Amino acid sequence: MATPVQQAPAVASAPHQDSAYTPEIEAPEGRSKRPIILVILALLLLVGCYFGWQRYQFGQTHEETDDAQVEGDVYPILPRVGGPVLEVKVQDNQLVKKGDILVTLDQADYQQRVNAAEAALAAAQANVVAARAGVGTAQANVRTAQSTIGVSEANRARLQKDLQRSTFLRQQDIIPQSEYDAVQANLKATSAQRATAADQVQVARQQVAAAQQQVAVAEAVVKQRQADLDNAKLQLSYTTITAPGDGIVSKKSAQPGQVVSPGQQIMGLVASGNTWVIANFKETQLENMREGQKVAVEVDAYPSEEFEGHIQSLSAATGARFALLPPDNASGNFVKVTQRVPVKIVLDKVDPQHPLRAGMSVTATVETK
Repeated sequence: MATPVQQAPAVASAPHQDSAYTPEIEAPEGRSKRPIILVILALLLLVGCYFGWQRYQFGQTHEETDDAQVEGDVYPILPRVGGPVLEVKVQDNQLVKKGDILVTLDQADYQQRVNAAEAALAAAQANVVAARAGVGTAQANVRTAQSTIGVSEANRARLQKDLQRSTFLRQQDIIPQSEYDAVQANLKATSAQRATAADQVQVARQQVAAAQQQVAVAEAVVKQRQADLDNAKLQLSYTTITAPGDGIVSKKSAQPGQVVSPGQQIMGLVASGNTWVIANFKETQLENMREGQKVAVEVDAYPSEEFEGHIQSLSAATGARFALLPPDNASGNFVKVTQRVPVKIVLDKVDPQHPLRAGMSVTATVETK
């Protein structure tokens, strides 16, 4: 009975010895992982330094900004005359060509003005014909008065000779005094007729000049009426609104039956074939920036694509100068703010598979060296 009692503590002590021995074996294994971690940290540090150095070198030769967007020609479609909209021939986002009809207005009022202008022109042309006939009549009166002068001259010459003979015969007391007086009276009457005819010629010539002035006035009226007709036809042509260029219809607001006013924008037309990038660089980035330098353009809409372009021009003023209310640093407290200068960037090639649309956000990187 004593033997089992003594062996029990020995069996119980065996596990205690094993558990105390186990940490002595695991401790060296934990310390062996530290060099690996240090090596990894050293490699990460080297990689970070490498990429940091590359980024530093890149920053020394490039200037970058994400304050940039795609720009394009946007034509506002404005009616030049007012009136009810008769028909709208396009829809939003529709591609149109230059000269395509976009909107037609009611032409009734403008056609009536054309008809009235044509009638006024016809009346003015008739007045020209009448004025020219008046010139012909006045010229005929001049010729008639000149003929009267010729007849009077001939009668006067004849009566002067008759007076000479009558004077001789009266001195010889061959003819009576009454006959002699009659010859003198006829000569005086003929002289008076000649003077009257000369006055008539003068008056007729004045009438010719006046008739010619009437012709000039009538011709001027014809020109005025022709101008009125041309203007009426021009106003009539404005009732048909056409596309000023190739592009895509946007923001269409015109509807049939709507009454529009001159200058009221009824839609926009975004040019589809001409886009560029306006990048607003800080003034501190412009030291080495020149026209013609290469530019890499990344468009947010196409993150996997990179477009190549070049600087076409740099603005002559900062964007703040073109603001509705430019800052006035001479008044109030002055706080220096880094200004931005718009730079126009033109793409070297157009990618039809990735079209650029006005307003898209881009990141522009300029290679300055």
